Amino acid sequence: MTPVLPGPQKGDWQQRLTHIVELMRDMSLQTDPQEMVRSYGEKVRLLLSNDRRLSLSRRGLTAPKYRITRSTTWTEAIDPWKQKDRLPLLEGGLLSKLIYGDEPQIIDNLDVLGDDPAADYLAGHRSLMAIPMFDQGVAINMVIMLRKGAAAFHREELPELVWLSNLFGRATSNLVLSEEVQRVNQALDREMKAVGEIQRSLLPARVPKIPTLDLATYYQPSQRAGGDYYDFFSLPNGKWGIFIADVSGHGTPAAVLMAVTHCIAHTNPGQAQPPAQVLEYLNHHLASLYTSMNENFITAFYGVYDPGDRTLTYGSAGHNPPRLKRCQDGNLLGLDGASGFPLGIMSKGAYDECVQQLQPGDQIVFYTDGITEASNLQGKLFGIDRLDHVLENCSVQASALLASVLSSVEEFSNGHPADDDRTLIVARVS
Repeated sequence: MTPVLPGPQKGDWQQRLTHIVELMRDMSLQTDPQEMVRSYGEKVRLLLSNDRRLSLSRRGLTAPKYRITRSTTWTEAIDPWKQKDRLPLLEGGLLSKLIYGDEPQIIDNLDVLGDDPAADYLAGHRSLMAIPMFDQGVAINMVIMLRKGAAAFHREELPELVWLSNLFGRATSNLVLSEEVQRVNQALDREMKAVGEIQRSLLPARVPKIPTLDLATYYQPSQRAGGDYYDFFSLPNGKWGIFIADVSGHGTPAAVLMAVTHCIAHTNPGQAQPPAQVLEYLNHHLASLYTSMNENFITAFYGVYDPGDRTLTYGSAGHNPPRLKRCQDGNLLGLDGASGFPLGIMSKGAYDECVQQLQPGDQIVFYTDGITEASNLQGKLFGIDRLDHVLENCSVQASALLASVLSSVEEFSNGHPADDDRTLIVARVS
């Protein structure tokens, strides 16, 4: 499919070296395979005196079929990678024997039969050189060089031409592969972006206004889409459900399971149930229908806040215990009074509940492990202690406290990209 590098020729070697260096420099700048071959062909014509040149391909075909992918007789350039339907498809004849023969050939006295499928391409030429371009051990492509005079090719040129032509062919193939990988990556990125947009649409559109509770939230997947999930549920008697979860894994699989969890949570007929029963409901449906075959699981924390008496009744399914800062007395503790297995591990699991009395001024940080396991360039983790240190400031509202946590994580990471999704719910009891 590609032209060949020049073999030994008589003449000024310094001039030839200049041409070849210029050619190699130009090749190194090319990113488009079609443009690379075009540019290469123009420069090679300055070094080789061929009367005609053809490129053949048998890719995707069976003997005796082949395609002509390039010809110096064509007035219009055809891109063989993108316009395959415009390439002449021939069957049998001399060129078929050559490309399926998988060997270099020189013919000194070319005599082409009139009924040969490629007769029009070969007519008027007495000398032929066939250079196979190998892929997976066979001549998938072949360059045919033609001259009008008999015995016009020197056999001592053939080894170098086969060697250098295949190196150029491999370089061209790498560009084609790189271009294809780029297209696939762009398509995947568009799909991931769409998944991420759908996922974000499942999160609360706005932070609810809850009496006696100031709230702020943050969500950032480590990829286009992720497995973190948070939500708020308006419950009877003015109560509010606060939910945060982290699906194992990353990317699209985690995002899909996150969406499944969202669906189950929002179709729970007993949404006003106590936290332990809500977790049991989620766990049963996830384990029975979705996670038993793929070994995924979800850690989750669900609390029901009563604005009237400032109590938080909560249950946990293996999730990081939220951090509670009691600003009245300075104590700091984790909401770890209730625990249970992560969701989706076993279909029949029981969960505990705990009631935490809150006081005006209390600060609570609900988080996923992308916060505490954020790492710096040295591989150290942010950890609980640094999170607790941020909570020492008791004079700010929820939004400012959230910004302080994020700023502390970013300063600690010092440019290290996030390895996991990061989600925060910051609450301040008013």
